[in-house]
Amino acid sequence: MSRRREPVPFAFLAEGDTFRSNVTPPPRRRASFGEMAGRWLLGLTVVAGLVGALIIGMPSLSTPADPPTPQSRASEGH
Repeated sequence: MSRRREPVPFAFLAEGDTFRSNVTPPPRRRASFGEMAGRWLLGLTVVAGLVGALIIGMPSLSTPADPPTPQSRASEGH
């Protein structure tokens, strides 16, 4: 029982599912020490920036425990 696929305007797209290549891709080149160090440095910089922004922003995110009570101007003695 074979399933018939919908007709598509581009036949190579429909045939792409069944195509198998006998050519193996070349092995990936290993990253050099400088590239790996640069990636780590960039990652650490991003994380440090996020942590720093969180630490600096914490006081503005917290609400005061005791809101100050409003005083009337009559209590100033004028």
